Amino acid sequence: MADEHRNIRQILAPTGVLRAGINLSNFLLVSSRADDGTPCGISPDMAAWVAEDLGVPCSLLTFERPGKLADAVTDDLWDIGNIAFEAERAQLIDFSNAYVVIDANFLLKPDIAATTNAEIDSAGVTIAVSERSAYDLWLSDNFTKAKIIRAPSIAAAHEMFSNGDVDVLASLKPKLLEELAAKPSYRMIDQPFTAVKQSIGVKKGQAQAVAYLNRLIARKISDGSIARSLEIHGVTGNLTVPSSDDV
Repeated sequence: MADEHRNIRQILAPTGVLRAGINLSNFLLVSSRADDGTPCGISPDMAAWVAEDLGVPCSLLTFERPGKLADAVTDDLWDIGNIAFEAERAQLIDFSNAYVVIDANFLLKPDIAATTNAEIDSAGVTIAVSERSAYDLWLSDNFTKAKIIRAPSIAAAHEMFSNGDVDVLASLKPKLLEELAAKPSYRMIDQPFTAVKQSIGVKKGQAQAVAYLNRLIARKISDGSIARSLEIHGVTGNLTVPSSDDV
């Protein structure tokens, strides 16, 4: 085991420091900031656990958008990137199993008659979505008829919908529930159109590192660390912890 840890440490932290890319745009994964501005949440916690297990310091490198974090894989800026799995990203990044899952749903204006996700993909329907999010990439791969309008952030996508610029809002379920509470005339399709699998990404071709990360994630699920982190950061109920048997 000691030899394996040395090998993994050399792969994931060749400089002696684990550089962890953190996406700041997801309020469920980075839920607050420390007094010194350090990101706090399940995503930074996961990075810290990896560094602790490897016996190296952890340095958090922040990115305003998940797409920018993914793009930086070729720039040697991070060793692990805490980012959602998505098939397009997997062309350059190898992903661990998910450590938390977030449902993504559609929110509709009262005059939109659709009752299923499939019906949303219709000519003339406009959908607001946060650009290059995992669920935007899913829509790009699966929807061919509706017009997808990409906003620079989750908040901007919600604003487009509230302003009446689009018919449908595609977003994370917890954020949509806030919209529903504020305006009950909106309607959410209960069945998620996809689920965002928050994972740990590494540069392509690091199978040994991915296997190690999967074992660590399974351990943190089994011992309750991830569930406790969600509770500490006030996001229990908004994120689903996978079964350790599934990772």
